[in-house]
Amino acid sequence: MAVRAPRVGGASWFAVRVGSRCRSRVAEVMGAAGGAGGAGAGPRSGSPPPGDLRSVLITSVLNLERLEVNLFRGRHHWVPATQRLFGGQIVGQALVAAARAVSRDEQVHSLHCYFVRAGDPKVPVLYEVERTRTGKSFSVRSVKAIQHGKPIFTCQASFQLSQASPVQHQFTMPAVPPPEELLTQEELIQKFLQNPNLAERYRKHLTKIQAEDVPIDIKPVNPPDMFSSEPQEPKLLFWVRARGYIGETDMKVHCCVAAYISDYAFLGTALLPHRQYCIKFMVSLDHSMWFHAPFRADHWMLYECESPWAGGCRGLVQGRLWRRDGVLAVTCTQEGVIRVEETPNQSKL
Repeated sequence: MAVRAPRVGGASWFAVRVGSRCRSRVAEVMGAAGGAGGAGAGPRSGSPPPGDLRSVLITSVLNLERLEVNLFRGRHHWVPATQRLFGGQIVGQALVAAARAVSRDEQVHSLHCYFVRAGDPKVPVLYEVERTRTGKSFSVRSVKAIQHGKPIFTCQASFQLSQASPVQHQFTMPAVPPPEELLTQEELIQKFLQNPNLAERYRKHLTKIQAEDVPIDIKPVNPPDMFSSEPQEPKLLFWVRARGYIGETDMKVHCCVAAYISDYAFLGTALLPHRQYCIKFMVSLDHSMWFHAPFRADHWMLYECESPWAGGCRGLVQGRLWRRDGVLAVTCTQEGVIRVEETPNQSKL
């Protein structure tokens, strides 16, 4: 729901030490229905050594307070400079609420969302769950996010009991350098700030981004040239993971974290061919996700984002989250409003 394309910067972040208290936090995310410690989530990495830090996405952002059987309250960890709520937070929290209204064995396979009003960062969000259908194989939960007595967001999530099938195929993961060979977003920003010719207004903007408290690690594969307004291919590739430790737990936990991550830098992909324009207004309209295979949201995944179309003050983006072993874990789509100044940008130098 942020007005500008979301960007990640360096951050201090809250976490707690691993222990019985931390494990209980993961259970709280899913509640009694979801449980903690079900299906595995990709390759095992063992338990963290003493002193490791739990992801703030589990301890705070996605830790909803249950007010009634089907009513939850969520609070905010990070608010973009636009002072609108981050769309990924709303999607992730809504999925947590839906997941706490299904059985432990049911796993989310898809969700479809609409952002209908701007979120207010000064007040919590209430999530009202409707148990739309509970079937033998599939269950549907509808979630309405409410502020000031009005819906700001609606979502339907579908859950499925595990079923084997011989019908299987997927695309091939792009060949890219591993995350160990790439700079983090913070390191890239620091390089830009070291350029003595960088205009002061852009230096202030990058410094502000660098100070944002964002609970995600990002390593761009093909970062856009910050100092060029030349059109670029509408495609972004970056490694991404939740900051901090989550561990092997109910897959619904990792899916909720992936929902938060999926909105990051997503809609901005549609602007890459149009970098000569200044953004007046950019906001998400809808967001859909399909979950294909188990994964660990606290392990590096490749986020492949592309925009097949833009027009009519709207842009369409598609994304795929790949595990490091080449398995397609998640597919995402989003459409958003994009309005720009007709006068082209001047150089940033």
